[in-house]
Amino acid sequence: MVKLTRAKENPILTPSDLPWENMLVFNPAAVISDDKIYLLYRALGTNDQISRFGLAISTDGIHFTRQKEPAYYGGGHEYEAFGIEDPRVVKIDNTFYLVYTAISEDKTAIVNPNWIEKIAKIPRIALSTTTDFINYIEYDIIIPDIPGKNASLFPKKYNDEYWLLFRDGNGVTRFANSPKLDYWPETYPLFTKREGFWDCARIGIGAPPIETEKGWLLFYHGVDETTTYRLGIMFLDLEDPRKILYRSPQPIFEPQTDYEKFGFIPNVVFTCGAVEKNNQYFIYYGAADEVIGLATIERKLVLNLF
Repeated sequence: MVKLTRAKENPILTPSDLPWENMLVFNPAAVISDDKIYLLYRALGTNDQISRFGLAISTDGIHFTRQKEPAYYGGGHEYEAFGIEDPRVVKIDNTFYLVYTAISEDKTAIVNPNWIEKIAKIPRIALSTTTDFINYIEYDIIIPDIPGKNASLFPKKYNDEYWLLFRDGNGVTRFANSPKLDYWPETYPLFTKREGFWDCARIGIGAPPIETEKGWLLFYHGVDETTTYRLGIMFLDLEDPRKILYRSPQPIFEPQTDYEKFGFIPNVVFTCGAVEKNNQYFIYYGAADEVIGLATIERKLVLNLF
């Protein structure tokens, strides 16, 4: 089984002394534009502990310069009362499409008295677009009736339709297609957890789909009964992504280092972004929900899996 290789520079981003990101930086989206890699990462500060997105830019994919102010706070609607999480970014033509998780209070849920926050939360899928990571067009919640997260658009349109992957409230990753970004009339179940495997407890997409000659490549995450997060590989059919062509029998990456095994949430490697560079895939991931790491793998190794 192929394995990812950690960058010797890891972790490549850690919390800074800026008040909005001095607690956690993790789970970055990644996209290439004009030979630069943009990371839009999730950040929390100790004062309010509300999740927002920072922006870091690199030419080599390893050393990043980050902005001093948050790049995106969300659209400010009621569904984001507890912040925005886990962005995925794709570029279609000259526009960046940012799909993320909006968090608000679930007023219908029963609150567990053992919970620290004494409140129930509900995730929903939101979308914004930008051409410069400065000015945004807000679409707010794009699937209003379904709790969900782990969502991304595909990086191209087919027959003038957008394609979308997301995980619903039952833990099933679904596919949807539509000519409009805020209208998804029908969704199709695609994959879920597998009993007896490394992804037996919970599963979701990681980075947005990457187009290859073998199919749509997904670096995805899975969780087992010990609540350990690992990464795997999946290929979907190019013309009909509802067809799974390959799925990792074993994980390709798992927590091993101290910064992955110990942190805000231990034993977590979680990706929201991967890019192709120098005949390799660069996979950016959150480690223990506290810092950001980089892992790589040769493109030919991935495409020779099946």
